[in-house]
Amino acid sequence: MSDEDDAPAPGSPEAVAGECETVSVSVGDRTEYVATVTLSRPDARNALNAQLRAELKDVLDAVEASDVRVVVLTGSAESGAFVAGADVKELRERGPLEQREASKRPRVYEYVDDLEQPVIAAINGHALGGGCELAQACDVRIAREDAKLGQPEINLGIMPGGGGTQRLARLVGEGQAMRLILSGEIIDAAEARDIGLVDEVCDDGEFEERVTELAGRMAAKSPLALEFAKKAVKASSRMDLDAGIEYEAELFAQLFAAEDKNEGIDAFLDGRDPEWQGE
Repeated sequence: MSDEDDAPAPGSPEAVAGECETVSVSVGDRTEYVATVTLSRPDARNALNAQLRAELKDVLDAVEASDVRVVVLTGSAESGAFVAGADVKELRERGPLEQREASKRPRVYEYVDDLEQPVIAAINGHALGGGCELAQACDVRIAREDAKLGQPEINLGIMPGGGGTQRLARLVGEGQAMRLILSGEIIDAAEARDIGLVDEVCDDGEFEERVTELAGRMAAKSPLALEFAKKAVKASSRMDLDAGIEYEAELFAQLFAAEDKNEGIDAFLDGRDPEWQGE
């Protein structure tokens, strides 16, 4: 087989990531239809500089256009962090006009939040500042027991600017969000789980296995049902109850036009595994 035969298809997540220096992707290596997106800027513990943010956006665009059903977002082992924060040197050089430009949406946080596929944050190290905000934008957060999380921006005379004041309060409540944001306190993974900032904590020996198991369990489902269910759950914190129920009912009805609905029910009645087409 030639090297050309081994090359990823143009526009695929692997091909796009191959052009990146700070983001890599593996698709289906451990579980079919699961893309593991790894951030790797080890010299700065994955601090979110302009290059990493741009490359992550490009990769997520490619992922969304692919047949990937579930995304795992994590940091490289060499980086020793999930994301240690924003690039402080970049922040130091900006005035208000530059920061307004940098804050134009969609940023990486919105890319993750709005991605059609579910995103699991595999927090394998520190998730601070922008890194904590990136984790909050994911749909499920699993932390290794030695991880640390927090919003220490107040220590620099600034505040969270990547959605932290909004998503954190929705996850842990206003009081806990105030405590973390106004004090800059860094908490361990166990406390993060106790207050609802992360959903599960695993020791080092179980961490990767649990992330893989959960991603695989999700990826075995209809991609349309995954997308619509994610949208509906996200709406629960953004709409009042009546509007959210109406939205849920509409998405539920739309799935009845999909072949996957018939396949799922037929497979259940036949006692076999469904073969999803995403249609």
